Amino acid sequence: MPRLHFEDFIPGTSQIYGSHEVSEESITAFAREYDPQPFHVDPEAAKSTFVGTLIGSGWHSCSINMRLIADGFLLDTAAMGAPGIEEVRWLKPMLPGDVLRTRVTVMEVRTSQSRPELGLVRFGLELLDQSDKAVLTQTNWILIARRGAPPPTPLRPPQEMLRAGEDVDPADPQPPNLFFEDIQAGVTQDLGAYHFSAERIIRFAREFDPQRFHVDPQAARESLFGGLCASGWQTAAGWMNRMCVHRDRVAQAARVRGEKAARLGSSPGFKNLRWLKPVYAGDTIRYRSTFTDKRRSSSRPGWGLAFHHNTGTNQRGEEVLSFDGVVFWECRGD
Repeated sequence: MPRLHFEDFIPGTSQIYGSHEVSEESITAFAREYDPQPFHVDPEAAKSTFVGTLIGSGWHSCSINMRLIADGFLLDTAAMGAPGIEEVRWLKPMLPGDVLRTRVTVMEVRTSQSRPELGLVRFGLELLDQSDKAVLTQTNWILIARRGAPPPTPLRPPQEMLRAGEDVDPADPQPPNLFFEDIQAGVTQDLGAYHFSAERIIRFAREFDPQRFHVDPQAARESLFGGLCASGWQTAAGWMNRMCVHRDRVAQAARVRGEKAARLGSSPGFKNLRWLKPVYAGDTIRYRSTFTDKRRSSSRPGWGLAFHHNTGTNQRGEEVLSFDGVVFWECRGD
C-alpha cells in the first residue's frame, strides 16, 4: 500500500532527490530512438551544429527528472497520473558527465471538484546539475488519492488494445524546405504516426517512469486507467521521434532538388502540455505541428524562433496530446 496520500503534501515544503549520472552512451541511446538530431547522437557532427557540442535531448532530461521523482517519492504515493505540464524551461544543456538531482517544491493543493476522492497537488521541479545550476524547471499538477478514499473506478480501455501495428511516415513525399523567412502562421505539417506497443511502453517506463500502470499489465487493469498505458513523457517523445523523421525527409528532398536544407537548433522549452487521454498499448498516434508565430532572434544572428502548436491523435480520432513549443530555426539570409 502507498505510504503517501494527498493529505501528506503541504504547500511550501521542499525536498531534493537523486542523484543520476548522465553518460554519453545514455544521451546517444535515448536520442537514437526519440530525438536523432546531430547534436544529440554524434559528438563529431555536433561540433558544426547550432550548439557546437554533444548535449542531451530536452525530452531525455524531462524523462530523467521523471525517474528521479518516481524513485524519490512518487512510487510510494497514491498517485493517479498527471493531466499535463504547465511549463518546462530548458535553461542549460545536459552534458555527458553531469550528475543530476531534482528539487521538488509543493506549490499548491486542492481537492478535485469532479472526483472528491482525489486531490490535485501542484509541484515546482528543478533539475539541478553538480554545481546546483538548473538544467530545467517544470511546473505541473499530479492527481493523488485521498487517504481512506475508495479505489477509483477504472476507465474502460478500447477493445482493440494490444493489436499489432507499426510507425507511419508522413504522407507528403516531397515536403517543402522551409527557412525561417518561409514560415507562415496557420500552416500545418503532418509528422506521421508512432505505434505504442506493449513492449515499447514497458521498456521506456522501466527506465524512466516505472509507475504500475506503465510497467505491469495486471496492475494497470486495476488502476484508474484500466489497462497498460504509455508514460506521458513517452507520448511526447514519440512526437519528437516523428518530427525528426519529418525533418530528415525535408533534408533528403531538398538535396534531391539541389537545395541547402534549412537547419533547426535547440528549443528553450514548451508550455501548456496536455495529456488528454491515455495512450494504451496498441494505439497508433498521428502527430501534427502547426506554425503559430515567429520572430527574429536577438541573440543568434542568422536564426529565428518558430512557435508551433502540436497535437497527437489516436486511430479513433481522439486527441491525446497537445502542447505549444518553440525552436530556433535557420534563416535563409540575403
